Amino acid sequence: MKTISNKSKIVFLSTFPPTQCGIATYTQDTIKGITDVYGKSIQCEICELVFEPKEEPTQAYTLNTKNREEYAKVAEEINKDEAVKLVHIQHEFGLFSGNYGDHLLDFLNVIKKPVTFTFHSVIPNPNDDLRTFVKLLLTYSNSVFVMTNKSKEILITDYEIDEKIITCVPHGTHIVVYETPETAKERLDIQDRLVLSTFGLLGEGKNIETGLQALPKIIEKAPNALYLIIGKTHPNLIKDGVDTYRDKLEGIVEELNLQNNVRFINKYLDTDELLEYLKATDIYMFTSKDPNQAVSGTFSYAMGCACPIVASKIPHTKEVLSSDSGILCDIGEPDQFAEAAIKLIEDENLRNEMGINSFTKMRASSWENVAITQVNRYKELIDNPSEIKFSYPDIQLNHIKKLTTELGIIQFSKISIPDLDSGYTLDDNARALIAFCMHYKQTQDKEDLGYILIYLDFIIRCQQPKGDFINYVDQENREHVEQNAEVNLEDSNARAIWALGTVVSISDILPEAIYKKAAKCLLHSLKWAENIQSPRSIGFATKGLYLYHSTIPNLYVAAIISKLNAKLLANYEDTATEDWQWFENYLTYGNGILPESMLYAYLITDKPVYKKVALDSLDFLISKTFVNGNFKAISNQSWHHKGSEPHEYGEQPIDVTYTIQTLNAFYNAFKTPEYKKKMKAAFNWFLGKNHLNQIMYNPVSGGGYDGLEKHNVNLNQGAESTVCYLTARLLMEKLAMSHSKVIPLMKNRSGIAINS
Repeated sequence: MKTISNKSKIVFLSTFPPTQCGIATYTQDTIKGITDVYGKSIQCEICELVFEPKEEPTQAYTLNTKNREEYAKVAEEINKDEAVKLVHIQHEFGLFSGNYGDHLLDFLNVIKKPVTFTFHSVIPNPNDDLRTFVKLLLTYSNSVFVMTNKSKEILITDYEIDEKIITCVPHGTHIVVYETPETAKERLDIQDRLVLSTFGLLGEGKNIETGLQALPKIIEKAPNALYLIIGKTHPNLIKDGVDTYRDKLEGIVEELNLQNNVRFINKYLDTDELLEYLKATDIYMFTSKDPNQAVSGTFSYAMGCACPIVASKIPHTKEVLSSDSGILCDIGEPDQFAEAAIKLIEDENLRNEMGINSFTKMRASSWENVAITQVNRYKELIDNPSEIKFSYPDIQLNHIKKLTTELGIIQFSKISIPDLDSGYTLDDNARALIAFCMHYKQTQDKEDLGYILIYLDFIIRCQQPKGDFINYVDQENREHVEQNAEVNLEDSNARAIWALGTVVSISDILPEAIYKKAAKCLLHSLKWAENIQSPRSIGFATKGLYLYHSTIPNLYVAAIISKLNAKLLANYEDTATEDWQWFENYLTYGNGILPESMLYAYLITDKPVYKKVALDSLDFLISKTFVNGNFKAISNQSWHHKGSEPHEYGEQPIDVTYTIQTLNAFYNAFKTPEYKKKMKAAFNWFLGKNHLNQIMYNPVSGGGYDGLEKHNVNLNQGAESTVCYLTARLLMEKLAMSHSKVIPLMKNRSGIAINS
């Protein structure tokens, strides 16, 4: 009996684990990607392709491809389920029976749902029969996915397929937390070895013998080399318990006396285990000998784990592997493989650079990003595509905790490795304090208190006798460094006040000692705060002062809010015109704080002018940052000046988060549904609704990517972007909680349990 669900169903026609084959794993990973990104509104089901009857089917549908009658029968079954919106066929000629697998036509003639294909093989220079058959397949669908531009080109030129129906989506890769091979080797207890590896279901096509024949020369240069041959033999190749191919490889190992330098890991690894081995790899050997192999998942996975690559020239490697991420060799040439490996062994810097370049290049093809590309295409094929919505990823604190030392949060990160040399800033510790207060308010996780104290103490030790703050402390814990003299410190000082006000605002759930520290520090800063001049600094300080005053009413604090916002209002009245309702002649970063400041001034003073300016300026900001309902941050390449066209690209997470915070404040004040809708649209920027259709966070660690550029995502995960992503995610969690029945969980590390 099928469960009733209001989700749109996608049915995948494919092999599926426990069947051991590349397409089964590919489909499993594809479905996980789609479920992680869209699981709230899409349910993926399997029509499992099997080659003999299955006694106890485990999937929604099963198709024994050797039984011709089943093709039409299964199609009729799928037709009966109204929730099924699309059938996605993972196509490889050998998966289906008949000439070129043409029994699949029996299925296609009956299925009434929209159909799309992924072609795992695209054979160049087809004969007439093959060309005719492929063209016939695509008359049943106006959509086909391929994994390389070369495959797309072959379909267009050799098969005369219309380019418009072809979507090129790279083979997916798993997102891992970047680390050096040394770190990963320790966990596998191979830290004293130089690790070469290859993986996948073994068979003649993998041509592992080329790697083995290259090894003696490599060992001369690196006697500690260890060649890991990871994976079982393809089950179809083991006849009556005899594994001929592996026996052949073991024979070569003995003949060349490589027993101390080769290790067979003869099992089918789960993904996490496999990724551990790849992260520990110094050089990945891709030795395939099929010159027409359209795509290789093993090659993609290795690049995604930051492996420098030595690879055979096949269409996929020639297209993806540039000279900055690996070395290409002719198929079956051990001397070339040895020479390339030795070049990398001799130059550790080159290996590291190639690894980072591989890792960076493959982030665009993470399974999450592949899911976004695929689903964007699905939306063009199905009815009611607006029903498909993003799901929110788990709340992860791993990366923010990794960035935090006993002193505070470190400013920058090289990919995901904290850069201790970058030191600590008041700005970042203030932001981190706000985020952890929000997290503690939602989860009451006692572990948060330690972090709240670290960031609070950092702010307190930055405070100067007159109540103001320094902004920069280096890793040696020295304060009087040049950055404190160079930078205009008003913004960071004002942000500290915002953070201190946030701590006070949750005093009802904090230990008394913590919130009293924050209150004392904030009150000491008031003399300085009275004289703030710059618009954003007024906004940051106002927010902190408002939070303080709402918790501990204080006439002096209210008077400062009034004084500061009178200045901000004067700015607005000087600058604003009918078509530029703003406080300055340009829009820069963190713009939302200015309308928000006017809102708090209105809530404190009840003066209608503040309310009017708050609403008008927010409307103006929305008109500049939402395009066709989607959020687009102001470019940091050149701020948007009055009277000029805005620049594109160079978008940063801080702007997205400030927008969400501001919309949240206005929604809380006025309950206007449009503000809530815009909050969701802005948060979707992190989830992949941006010009690159890529996620802007690391789902494994919770790290936030530093920026969205024209052609790529900046994968560094510094404090600012990580805290901004976390803050936005927590605000969306709070919004979801306010609209659902909440069952709090004890000590839930990844957020809160929500039952809609």
